[in-house]
Amino acid sequence: MLISRKTIQLFIATVFAVLPVFTFANADTTHVAKAAHAEVVNHEGDAPKEVVSEEVKAQEERAEFIQHHLLDSHDFHLFSYGKESGHEKHVGFPLPVILWEDGLHFFMSSEFHHGEAVAESNGKYFAINHHDGMVYNTDAKGTFNVDEKHHTTNTKPLDLSITKNIVMILFVALLMFVMFRNLGKSYGKNGGIATGAGRFFEPIILYVRDEIAIPNIGEKHYKKYMSHLLTVFFFIWFLNMFGLTPLGVNVTGNIAITAALAIITYLITTFTANKNYWGHIFWMPGVPPLMRIVLAPIELLGTIIKPFSLTIRLYANMVAGHIVLMSIIAMMYTFNNVAGSGFSFILAFVLSILEILVAGLQAYIFTMLTALYFGSANEEHHHDEEAHH
Repeated sequence: MLISRKTIQLFIATVFAVLPVFTFANADTTHVAKAAHAEVVNHEGDAPKEVVSEEVKAQEERAEFIQHHLLDSHDFHLFSYGKESGHEKHVGFPLPVILWEDGLHFFMSSEFHHGEAVAESNGKYFAINHHDGMVYNTDAKGTFNVDEKHHTTNTKPLDLSITKNIVMILFVALLMFVMFRNLGKSYGKNGGIATGAGRFFEPIILYVRDEIAIPNIGEKHYKKYMSHLLTVFFFIWFLNMFGLTPLGVNVTGNIAITAALAIITYLITTFTANKNYWGHIFWMPGVPPLMRIVLAPIELLGTIIKPFSLTIRLYANMVAGHIVLMSIIAMMYTFNNVAGSGFSFILAFVLSILEILVAGLQAYIFTMLTALYFGSANEEHHHDEEAHH
């Protein structure tokens, strides 16, 4: 029986579109429920408050889980089972926890028991706060102190842990290295013809070169930036795609990651810029001298705003997409009927397909803007700018 290529492509696209639904369905909300219950029943030692209805608790759990999904984690949680029987089991694997607090502390995240226990190391006690997913110094009971604004006042150790975001970054880096190394080797073995997965990625590489790098940087200078442009494009694209899988990673939804990518772009732009670039910033041609003095600090500030806009654009778009998608999926549980849940599923399915497109689009936009900045840094001097002086 023969299956057409279009049928296979449609099947693969359908699988990717449905994956976020299973991401939410397999969510571990046990610790979230316990945290929410603890806050409702007894907060800061006060007397027990009014018991909240099960529906309100469920809504709070879903909202807390959506927020938790956007945060980094010290372990990889795949799914849970046995909650109905009262003996819930979690399937996943722990990651190394590396802390510095009056010395080095090293242990596996399984010591936290999915955030429900306190970890002890060399006489120090550490616990994970469910609100922000960060590790804090605490006592043997896992006490968290809060101020009047409900902000945690416990001190934090220096956290150098290998979190799931870091694991995904290393995995994508290794994947890219192996994949493109094999692509390079295939050119040598087959007379400049790509084989295997390289046949899929080769047109994309040529597109980045011919439609992004050369038009924005120019044929004279684009080659020295191609390695960075290709790395940024595929790095962001792959991470965005993994964020739509049941692994539950949201690397590009972490502002520290997007800021690091933008800072690298800024540093490359700054240290490879020619004198004409700096001349336009500090002594803009064709402008009266007094205005040049006024415009110089504004132009200099503009160079700093560029990486900031890169950071916020990628971060905000990915976070917004995850929040909207997870909220729509949560509606299936809220309606709890065939009509409402069915409509939410269809809407989530359509949005998931859109998110697949957005994953590539955000990689394209980031790479395009990066190429524009590189192009402005290497723009040649035009003599007609000073002709009227």
